[in-house]
Amino acid sequence: MEITEKKKVLRSLVFPSILLAVLWVIKLTEIFFRIDFSEYGIYPQHIEGLRGILFAPLLHANIAHVSANSVPLFILTAGLFYYYEKKAAWIFGLLWIVTGFWVWVFAKDTGIHIGASGVVYALVAFHFVSGILRREPRMMAFSMLVVFLYGGLVWGMIPNFLPEKNISWESHLMGMLAGIVLAFFYRDAGPQRKQYVWDDEDEDDPVDYSIITDEHEKEPGKELTSDTNEEKKPVEIIYHIKPASASGDSAGKE
Repeated sequence: MEITEKKKVLRSLVFPSILLAVLWVIKLTEIFFRIDFSEYGIYPQHIEGLRGILFAPLLHANIAHVSANSVPLFILTAGLFYYYEKKAAWIFGLLWIVTGFWVWVFAKDTGIHIGASGVVYALVAFHFVSGILRREPRMMAFSMLVVFLYGGLVWGMIPNFLPEKNISWESHLMGMLAGIVLAFFYRDAGPQRKQYVWDDEDEDDPVDYSIITDEHEKEPGKELTSDTNEEKKPVEIIYHIKPASASGDSAGKE
């Protein structure tokens, strides 16, 4: 791996590492100091719930909740910053904000929503659709990896599929839709499929289709002569004659 490639990989790990550190610091702070920040989550269609658009993905119900979101959030965010570099921050911010806002608008009478799973769904959809739209080998490979690792997330968008776990399927669905929309919006950003240009002959150069029949140029007023105009020798056709038999039979062709 080249030095520039190593630097690119390391740069892509900076933001997701900081993000995960913030998530765990908040959760551990809640546990050690016995406080609860869930009131800062998204409370749909309530003015005070608008702050949750910013804070909800940073809050989790327990250690199991933040643990389940940590690995996919790290991998998908790192992939975003690796492939999109300077535009990655804008894309990530829009996925975060759009998902949260749509949850606030459409998830009516459902309580307070917390957790980063909505952002995870948004990233999954964004990577997958982007790979299909671009048909760029690396992006498609990453898309297939995303499907292989997180294809089962589709069940999290079904209402009350796991009612005992109290899952915010609205966040998952809104995140998935946000990822698809932004994948189309940023389809010209990031790595693109290579276009191969084949070298053609210069169309401006005249092509000489003449056939040279003699080493000398044809003189004006003189007809072009060739070996074909020479008198041809007669072609002799030879038949193999069967000798006459003693009985005097006539000859015949073999």
